[in-house]
Amino acid sequence: MNKIIVNFTPTGLIPQKSQTPHVPIHCNEIIGEVEDAYRLGISMVHLHIRDPQTEQPSYKKELYAKIIEGIRSSTPELIICVSTSGRLFIDYEQRAQVLSLEDTLKPDMASLTLSSLNFNHHGTINEPATIIRLAKEMLDRGIKPELEIFDTGMVNYANYLIKKEILKPPYYFNIILGNIACAQPDLIHIGSIIKDLPPSSFFSLGGVGRFQLQTNSLAISMGYGVRVGLEDNIWFDQERSKLATNIQLIKRVRDIVDANEKEFMAPSELRTHLKLKKGYGEYGAE
Repeated sequence: MNKIIVNFTPTGLIPQKSQTPHVPIHCNEIIGEVEDAYRLGISMVHLHIRDPQTEQPSYKKELYAKIIEGIRSSTPELIICVSTSGRLFIDYEQRAQVLSLEDTLKPDMASLTLSSLNFNHHGTINEPATIIRLAKEMLDRGIKPELEIFDTGMVNYANYLIKKEILKPPYYFNIILGNIACAQPDLIHIGSIIKDLPPSSFFSLGGVGRFQLQTNSLAISMGYGVRVGLEDNIWFDQERSKLATNIQLIKRVRDIVDANEKEFMAPSELRTHLKLKKGYGEYGAE
């Protein structure tokens, strides 16, 4: 494709202010970063939230509501995806709380990781029953899953859920590469995952840590979407001598897109591709 999906991941669960002052943690910081990123042309945003007192990850829908309201007050067409991650919160009720937001606070999309996996120091637990329950809740509420893929087996599980009619087309996948126990940013790994994606799929490639730039560059050259932001990498350079800002990372992606004679995909166009409601007060899947 000549239009590149840019999935912005500003915060994540891991980066702390003690590691980088540039990570947005408080609600107003996150809202401001998303507004700046929107002006640069991002297609969608993948949100995590933090407790304002402890700066630790949270699942509270009230915090999500505050951020969503702030973003939509100035960028009403931007596609908003919220996290239902099991990395720190295992209980279904915690993970699904944000899915109950309604009307103008309703997220368009929500993340759905399709298996358990290990990171460097932690694991994330995604039991089959929990995945299916979250997927059904999203389907019932008209929230499109952002399908998180870290390895080939997760694509197979997505295809299983499609056969069970728990997932409906069109599909959107984040293919996240470079975790220590998962698929790597290797052409064979990437090709193996992409070839198994179902028809009517849209996807972005993301690289963890030092693999972010490499993965973004490869994806753009091939016309694939990209996932970019401090959630995946807090450093601007491979030597880890310069801390990045979210805006620097997006601008670098834009430079690579320009060099490849492509352009960012507008939120309105991605809404059409994914059969999402038009924004401007109407959110979620059609």
